[in-house]
Amino acid sequence: MSSTEHTVISPAILYWGTPVVLVTSENEDGTSNISPISSAWWLGHSCVLGFDASSKTTQNILRTKECVLNLASDSMAEYVNKLAYTTGSNPVSESKTSRDYKFVKDKWTRAGLHPQPSSFVAPLRIAECPVQMECQMVQVNELRKDLPDRTGLIVAIEVRVLRVHVLQSLRMEGYPNRVDPDKWRPLIMSFQEFYGLGNGKVATSGLGKINEEKYRALTKSDVIKLPGDDDDEIVGVEGGV
Repeated sequence: MSSTEHTVISPAILYWGTPVVLVTSENEDGTSNISPISSAWWLGHSCVLGFDASSKTTQNILRTKECVLNLASDSMAEYVNKLAYTTGSNPVSESKTSRDYKFVKDKWTRAGLHPQPSSFVAPLRIAECPVQMECQMVQVNELRKDLPDRTGLIVAIEVRVLRVHVLQSLRMEGYPNRVDPDKWRPLIMSFQEFYGLGNGKVATSGLGKINEEKYRALTKSDVIKLPGDDDDEIVGVEGGV
């Protein structure tokens, strides 16, 4: 295979495709915040979540040390879209204002979702989500420590899954603690668009209207130059223009 088939590219975001998670957390007044994210990965019963450090969800988790991770199925794009462009922070940050976000206090009503009580944590579960995981925060790590002017803008929060709830229909027959992958159909976000495990989009994403370049400021420093920083200005074949 010829190397000329590869070309240099510098996407502003690297959302290669991960499940959509609706994170519920508890506000200072006991009400709920619901935040859709797709920066999440699991290893054992640990999970690492990526957040904007200034987001309401981040602030809630750091304060209460708790959250619930509710996984959306590929039929739930409508609910997620209703939460797009909403934030639980008031006033709205400058970066989110530039992306047309609005403060919404009651996200349950906004999205048409319904709460369920949790067993071990205060944040509520989302009834419509087929998978719900009650979690406790373990640690937080500020990202981009290699860039002084970008350090801490985004954070990785490690949580421990305390309890998993799944719809009965997702269980693997004959096994008390296994999920049947032939029955689980997660909603996947890839480069701001919604997909399932099959071919093609399952729905149009509201967030897909945002220009990806608005996110580049999170990763490109104004004071430190790194290899590849100018790749967004390159159009050509890898190894040469």
